[in-house]
Amino acid sequence: MQRRIGTAIHAYAEQGFHRTGTDVDRISGDWLADAVRQIGLEPAREEFSLSRVDSVEASLAVNGRRIEGLPLFDGGFTDAAGITGALGILESEASIGLAKVPPNASESCALGDARRQQRHQAIVVVTSGLRPGFCPSNADSFLDPFGPAVLQVASEEAAFLAGCARQGTQVLLTAQVERVQAQAFNIVAVVPGTDRSIAPLVVMTPRSGWWWCASERGGGLACWLEIMRAVHDAKPARDVLFLASSGHELGHLGLDTFIARRPGLVPAAKAWIHLGANIGAAQGPGNTLQASDDAMESMMAEAMTRAGLRIDRRHPRGAVPRGEAVNVHGGGRYISIIGSNDLFHNTRDRGPDVVDLDVIERFAGAFATVATSLAGS
Repeated sequence: MQRRIGTAIHAYAEQGFHRTGTDVDRISGDWLADAVRQIGLEPAREEFSLSRVDSVEASLAVNGRRIEGLPLFDGGFTDAAGITGALGILESEASIGLAKVPPNASESCALGDARRQQRHQAIVVVTSGLRPGFCPSNADSFLDPFGPAVLQVASEEAAFLAGCARQGTQVLLTAQVERVQAQAFNIVAVVPGTDRSIAPLVVMTPRSGWWWCASERGGGLACWLEIMRAVHDAKPARDVLFLASSGHELGHLGLDTFIARRPGLVPAAKAWIHLGANIGAAQGPGNTLQASDDAMESMMAEAMTRAGLRIDRRHPRGAVPRGEAVNVHGGGRYISIIGSNDLFHNTRDRGPDVVDLDVIERFAGAFATVATSLAGS
């Protein structure tokens, strides 16, 4: 199993930048569909449309330097001329604000407030992951963008830009994009149960994201395939639906589409198993167990303990979960694992040293145990 896992993660990561609705996204989906066929199932491509954002010019010109960046995809944008003004700290009177935030914090705390209240004509965000580099945020409000243009830049620019902000340096911020009508698709497969009248089980994981995503998405996809293999061999009592969704970094577009096409599935399903980000990440490892109720949590905790996996954190009962589990929270039963990862959303998330194949194999076994149990009852 470990060799299969390593081969799958390497193949996925080397396909390129896994952004929704791009050529790489299509190639990656076709590859995953082939992997499903090798298990003995016929996958479906469930397409959805989107207005893809393609960056044309995304940069900050300051003191003779040009700093490349990436616009936040659920904010505003500029024209080719950009916006010129003084740089200052967030919530100051400066035309262009400066903030420092970790990945996926673009709608929270001071930055979210500044965006909603339009306190600046534009904002520069220094991305601050746990390792140096460029770690952009997801566009959670992709279908309902708000606020001014936000340009994200690498953490290495933090000290330089902080000095410019203290001096009120004049800068030119450009966040020019093109909108392109594109098609993306989910990969969906069904292991048919012997009694198709009873509620199905759903196993889901995202397949899109920032950059190569070797440790962010690779572990979840590898576990998804191994669970599928185990459930297929077990000949379950109930149908088991397997979903690998695109649109993760754009507010879970693919999962929203999957659910919308199956009205009532969220509460009707026996349970949802969510294979979240960073499962088996080797750089800054750890995990959080999220569950809808005590029974679901106990089932996963027992399987992890038997597999020799520790639980680093348990999400508080009733609190809104992270990742795609949020889409079924409040209406459906779910189990979810999200890992820790120093290279989360980082351009350096690739190569064999970013994943722990032994841990991923253990998680695959634990998830397979839970899935076959839920599918067989």
